[in-house]
Amino acid sequence: MDRQRDSAIPGYTNGTASTDPEAGRPCNESTGNARGGKEATDKLSTHQFIYLFILDGLGALVLSGGINFAIAYAMYTTQNLTKNPIRLFQLPNTLAGDAALTIVLQCVITWLLEAVLVNRDLRKGGIRPIGFLAEPTSALPRWFLMLDSEKQGSEGEKPSKGGRVKRGAAELRQQGPRVLVIILASFALCWPASVGILLAVGEKRGGDWFFKATWTPQIFKGVMGGGLALLTTPLMAGYWLVREGWRLKRGGALLT
Repeated sequence: MDRQRDSAIPGYTNGTASTDPEAGRPCNESTGNARGGKEATDKLSTHQFIYLFILDGLGALVLSGGINFAIAYAMYTTQNLTKNPIRLFQLPNTLAGDAALTIVLQCVITWLLEAVLVNRDLRKGGIRPIGFLAEPTSALPRWFLMLDSEKQGSEGEKPSKGGRVKRGAAELRQQGPRVLVIILASFALCWPASVGILLAVGEKRGGDWFFKATWTPQIFKGVMGGGLALLTTPLMAGYWLVREGWRLKRGGALLT
């Protein structure tokens, strides 16, 4: 599911120095305290807009929508509907349960992918951090954005292999509650609406709603997965860009 972000954005090729499309200078030029030789921007640049809303927004919509559609096709067209009918609430083929599981898994996978890909692009200079938003002062936003818990090693110090593994495990534990917040918010926003739509298009029999093997389950899962990706992926990418911008403006050291 990796995206070819580097080659898709003008002015950047395979992590090597090129003209910065945002600032018109070499990407590897030292510009002060910035990761990959890049300062945080004081406004949303065209480069950042494309990165967040075209590559991460529309790109994620198409990719996630297509994957979810294909999964639903494989899941539901192979079922014996006499033995295991496709219903809204009852197991084993429950579309409401499918929607809930999709929200959880997709949020977790998207978070992990964005954490890796955005930080990789920041290191290589493929994207500049966002620096025009005011850093929050209240406790809850600062907790969510991990602004007070970051522990950096001394500048220039390279941790051992064991140290990197321990640091990576600690970062995953730290990010877990943030992913949970995003899952709960996405669930509250998407799941009731999804169930409401299925109530309107399903065939009510007894105490549940029934569906044919095609095409309602596939369209439902594809649209919900694509819509969820469009909603969450730019936000997750922006999370890391904004957080890095604040870190650099506070005089944070380069990360490697």
